Amino acid sequence: MKSIIIIFLLILTTLYAFAKDPNCAGIDRWPTSMAFVQLKNAGITDNYKVDFTKTKTIRLASEKIGDNLYHQIHLIKFTEKSGKIIEVITINDASNEECSVGNVEVLLISKHLEKNRNSAQ
Repeated sequence: MKSIIIIFLLILTTLYAFAKDPNCAGIDRWPTSMAFVQLKNAGITDNYKVDFTKTKTIRLASEKIGDNLYHQIHLIKFTEKSGKIIEVITINDASNEECSVGNVEVLLISKHLEKNRNSAQ
């Protein structure tokens, strides 16, 4: 009986070690959906302008903040049919069961600042 308990604990420990952060990236997932809703409500874009087949969601960070609770940051790029790209950063909490543990904070990226690669340093 004691060896069965030890084996069971080893299996649980192994499964816990290989547990992955929740995957909340994707056009139909909570961060992307809520980002689009907020952009639409703000009058920045709408269903008719966005080519959803070109929407990209990239998870930038995921930090475990509790038992089965993660704080995640995503970069989302919406491409309009005109070619215009709208980029946002989303911040939200998620679990392995739900990407919608709380509200999604949406930050609109208004401008990229790049160093001129051709200039002398």
